[in-house]
Amino acid sequence: MTAELVRGQNHPLSQARLEIRVSAGAPVVAGATIGDERGRVQGVEWVAHPGAPTLPGLEVSRQAAADHRLAVDLDAMPETVHRISVLLALPAPGTGGPVRFGALAAPFVAVTGLDGTEVASYTITGLDAESAVVALELYRRQGAWKVRAVGQGYAGGLAELLTDQGLPQAHQLANGINEAVTRGLARSISAPPPRTPDTDRSRQTATPAPGPDQGGPTPQSPPPSWPTSPYGTQNGPAGAPSQQPASPYDAQGTQGAAAPQTGTGGPVDYTHPRRQQAAPPPPPPTAPPGPAGQPPRPVAGDATGWSMDERLYNQVWGMFEDLARTTAAYRSAVDFADSRMEKELDQVLSDPRSRIGGQGDAAREAARTKRAQLVDQARAALDRDLVQLTAEAEVVEPALPPAYARWDAPVWHGYRVPTEMPMALRLGDLQLPEAASLRIPMLVRLPLERGLWIDSGHVGAVDGSFSGAHDLRSPAMETAVAHAARLLAVHPPGEFTVHVIDPAGSGAQTLVPLVQTGALAGPPALGAAGVTDVLGRLTERVDLVQMAVRAGATDSLPPGLDTAQQLLIVNDFPHGFDDRAVTQLRYLADEGPGVGVHLMMVADREEASAYGPLLDPLWRSLMRLTPVPDDHLADPWVGHAWTYEPPVVPPGSQVLHQVLAQVVAARRSWNR
Repeated sequence: MTAELVRGQNHPLSQARLEIRVSAGAPVVAGATIGDERGRVQGVEWVAHPGAPTLPGLEVSRQAAADHRLAVDLDAMPETVHRISVLLALPAPGTGGPVRFGALAAPFVAVTGLDGTEVASYTITGLDAESAVVALELYRRQGAWKVRAVGQGYAGGLAELLTDQGLPQAHQLANGINEAVTRGLARSISAPPPRTPDTDRSRQTATPAPGPDQGGPTPQSPPPSWPTSPYGTQNGPAGAPSQQPASPYDAQGTQGAAAPQTGTGGPVDYTHPRRQQAAPPPPPPTAPPGPAGQPPRPVAGDATGWSMDERLYNQVWGMFEDLARTTAAYRSAVDFADSRMEKELDQVLSDPRSRIGGQGDAAREAARTKRAQLVDQARAALDRDLVQLTAEAEVVEPALPPAYARWDAPVWHGYRVPTEMPMALRLGDLQLPEAASLRIPMLVRLPLERGLWIDSGHVGAVDGSFSGAHDLRSPAMETAVAHAARLLAVHPPGEFTVHVIDPAGSGAQTLVPLVQTGALAGPPALGAAGVTDVLGRLTERVDLVQMAVRAGATDSLPPGLDTAQQLLIVNDFPHGFDDRAVTQLRYLADEGPGVGVHLMMVADREEASAYGPLLDPLWRSLMRLTPVPDDHLADPWVGHAWTYEPPVVPPGSQVLHQVLAQVVAARRSWNR
């Protein structure tokens, strides 16, 4: 029976391997400190946090999230450790989240066994201005471990909390944790809204463990002697200045480019057109029964949703989460097997008499055999889940609509311009090394909440090769064109407009599909004058819409204002940009998504290094994608590093031209 604790109450712990589950309702940072018998933290190496998530017998998440699972093995704790404090903190101001716990629902913390059975739980009430809190502590008393509900909050944040625990470098470590969290938020794929019980998937996988170590502050004193941790570890526009340079696009049919679309001045509504609250969605289809003793055969759309598109979206995200968690369980089991083998060898070989001869050899062989058995059991469980996920992927992939489908999918042969905006968009595929043949579609919600950055700089490919910036510029632009074409294809006529800034004209050849079909709002802007013109018009649009929305007077927008969603593709940044243009670009990245202006940068960060830290907020605000496979994205549950594969148009395929031609034709018909 679960013990529901109140502040100050304790409860004995009968299990050594535990999970601490946190639910906060908004992204929070989860960490832990280990203390001596007086509860004092000796140094930064005694703190597990997103920048250094692994300590012996203890692991925490390496990024902020609304839900956390911390792994604890009390048997692996060094004898010098007598207390484990579980910490929660809000991300640093400026990340867009709340700045005090009083603005959130009361955080809930539960201590569970590895099978998910709750041992004790605690709801942290009474928080107001605090931005950091000690939620629970596990402490050793007379050789036995207990859990105590603490709930001690700190208005001064992590720095005040760590100082209170006796850490000399509290402020420096707090700053390091905030920086690690900021980096994690920048690389993390945004999770979908929390699922209700009706939307939970029926298949449950093994218990997860957090992701691998990401590095952290260098320890300033040697850590205590302890064993290895058992937890393992995406002709110009009207009004343009006349001093434009000669355009490399002039010979590519720009005469057919469509003019910017204009609205009627009515209310601007950027909410999803199909979000309904009147009644629960219909139940998902029932999967046909499988053979005796086998799971049901997978069915496309077996998740809950208002439409088939929403069901498929939820199903893909369920597959994503299942693969993340079952892989985490496998990695955790392998690491536990390794640490157990090392511990057994240390115990046997600590006696000098057993280091040589048959006794030592037999001990080594027995330890290796036990390790192999544990790893084989974990791999069998992983393979069982992979078989089911692979079977599900085989039925889901062919059923995906154009917004979710690969470019080589048959659904594009029957493409028709939609009449409604989809709820999500595919940006590529994701995979893990334990399941190299299983690819999960990377779906993000629409409208885009963050801009995109296609990194054309140096990228270390997952196969060990190294791609230089010069080699990646063309593939990066091809990736940007593929994303832009999909965005145009999945929006109704007149509801999405694309602009391009290409100051040096270096992307002329790659942009041919967009230019020749007339899919752009106007020819790509060239030179510094073109940069100034496009940024000025889009900045003005953001200002006008923001003022109209805040004043509740969206019907007073200028009649000629294009109220469609806007996408700005910027190639070769910072070429052609002065300080004013850089400031406008940062403004669009920060304020644009809220009023329908989105940014897609094709850039090498090193080429903008002269701006120093001024542009760091810009890069962090964008979702980084690569034109070649690269393992730089993290899932929102356990923080695995996933290999991202960009969308690839089959060589020689005319699918982009055909789709864009239909989009332009539908737009012209809609404008009549």
